[in-house]
Amino acid sequence: MDELNALDHIRLNFSPESLHALNLTLAFIMFGVALEIKLEHFKKLIYNPRSAFVGVFSQFFALPLVTFLLAVLLKDYISPTMALGMILVAACPGGNISNFISSLSKGNVALSVSLTAIATVAAVFMTPLNFSIWGKMYTWFLARADAGQLVRPLEIDVMQMFQTVFIILGIPLILGIFVNNKWPAFAAKIIKPFKQFSILAFVAIVVLAFVKNYDHFLTAIKYIFFIVLIHNALALSTGYFLARIFKRPFIDRKTISIETGIQNSGLALVLIFNPKIFPPELELGGMAVIAAWWGVWHIIAGLFMAGVWTKFTFGLKNVPDIQKG
Repeated sequence: MDELNALDHIRLNFSPESLHALNLTLAFIMFGVALEIKLEHFKKLIYNPRSAFVGVFSQFFALPLVTFLLAVLLKDYISPTMALGMILVAACPGGNISNFISSLSKGNVALSVSLTAIATVAAVFMTPLNFSIWGKMYTWFLARADAGQLVRPLEIDVMQMFQTVFIILGIPLILGIFVNNKWPAFAAKIIKPFKQFSILAFVAIVVLAFVKNYDHFLTAIKYIFFIVLIHNALALSTGYFLARIFKRPFIDRKTISIETGIQNSGLALVLIFNPKIFPPELELGGMAVIAAWWGVWHIIAGLFMAGVWTKFTFGLKNVPDIQKG
């Protein structure tokens, strides 16, 4: 456990300039996502809201709860801040590549885009709220479970987190939807190059951060690899089986699974490195390495699941009720 706690003392090489670049890139990505969102997406959900309701419930209620229970179960194998990193990632909205993965998986892309829109709007309120509730509950549990161990209480500025999430997600989303609905022809022309540029910029920042922190990565990977693998698999499974319980079509199950399992870990890193939310003296290296590796792993897992589902769907394409699941 001492080696695990040592992860908290890791200081990732992430300069203020890099943080500003990540903030700007995430805002650009969300603007690009919003360029695909039309008001009709929200109208359709009014008439057929069941899958959307399951998707939102899975992402903002079921996943944080399941993550908390997993962190409690693994408390002897993870440090407190690693657990908080898991909870923060679970509190974030779906990742910026979820629509792409849904498309590769032959999922319901319209549902995916709609869930992205809803989750991004809801995240402005739900991300700070979920992290505050489940993070504080975990530190309370840990203090009760390990009475002889000093566990520092979690104190975060929820309003500062709300402000950060609104600036990075809320404003670009509003602007993107406005542009798409006001000038649809212009939005259609710029959406593809805009999304390509923003995602390439995001990948470049991730690669650069990885190179700068290669030594830290080698130190942490043996502890975080299986933790993130289990957490991500649980997230994907939560979305899929909830959708199955509510008797959603197979095409919607895939989409809800992806929206639950592909998380915006870039937002989690932005929040972790914001000194107004998490002062540097808290030494939250465990949170940072969990969020950073999540950003890499969920892409790998998402592409893998897309391959599995595409092959599965292709193999059963002649089954007449495949979409009636």
